[in-house]
Amino acid sequence: MGTFRLLLFLLLISMVSQAQDTIKVIRDTTSVSQIVKETKYYYGGYLNLTLGSYTSVGIEPLIAYKITPKLSAGAILTYEYISDNTYSGYNYKESNYGGSLFGRYRLFPQFYFHAEFSEMKYDNYHANGSNTHYWVPFLFLGGGFSQQISQNTWLNTQILFDVIQNEHSPYSGGVPFYSIGFGVGF
Repeated sequence: MGTFRLLLFLLLISMVSQAQDTIKVIRDTTSVSQIVKETKYYYGGYLNLTLGSYTSVGIEPLIAYKITPKLSAGAILTYEYISDNTYSGYNYKESNYGGSLFGRYRLFPQFYFHAEFSEMKYDNYHANGSNTHYWVPFLFLGGGFSQQISQNTWLNTQILFDVIQNEHSPYSGGVPFYSIGFGVGF
């Protein structure tokens, strides 16, 4: 079981951040030269896993298009399962889902600005056992750093702030959202 957890952990770490851009190499049959053509699409996503009395399992696949070499736009789908039994006698289980549209501008090859509008469905549980569904909007602004560490692997870090601060948001007080991980080319 320990080996399985280690392999699962390594898999999750390798996919935490966005995947690398794809490069196609085309051989010219009339000469030995190679023409390298870069695709305008990139894809990847995030996985999250928290285990214990509070368990969270989530996936966020993304696809983006390079409008220019420095500017890209994309979409993210999000699904998250939560089980929380940190309070005695109460076991809270929920499936959250939603989507995002984002834009990213590369100031330098490693540094980028990031803007993302997201909407997530959350349940608000009441003392009488009933619940209310809320679609909660977020507007994340921030930036990130991406460093190539091998041919197909990047180290990525990102910090985003929700500037809407909706009253139904499960997050409070302008706490930043951090993402740290590795991107691996597919």
